[in-house]
Amino acid sequence: MPTERELQISPIVPESVMHNTKTLSNLQTLTASIFGAAAGILGLESYSGFLFYFIFGVLATVLFYTIRVAPTSLKAGHGLFDTSRYFRTQYEFWTGGLFNGLAGYILTWTLFYGLVRA
Repeated sequence: MPTERELQISPIVPESVMHNTKTLSNLQTLTASIFGAAAGILGLESYSGFLFYFIFGVLATVLFYTIRVAPTSLKAGHGLFDTSRYFRTQYEFWTGGLFNGLAGYILTWTLFYGLVRA
């Protein structure tokens, strides 16, 4: 645990950043499975299925940003898309979970496509 002096020098607590990253990763993994089920039920194939995932994956991240991150970040005087108060990098926040949830998306997409089309 960091000391009081370390928190005054660097107010970002590594344990909190790790918790935020894990929470976002869990959200993106869950939504990837839900989006996979939706794509399978809709019967999407090929590029349209991947486009569906990337559009709704980014939409889920934007919703998370507008509901949880933006209100307190903007009050603290940070920029509009600055996530450095809660996450290590902006790349980690905006696109990190897209690639982590892709395998789960493909798994549920093909499962539900096979169940509906069989």
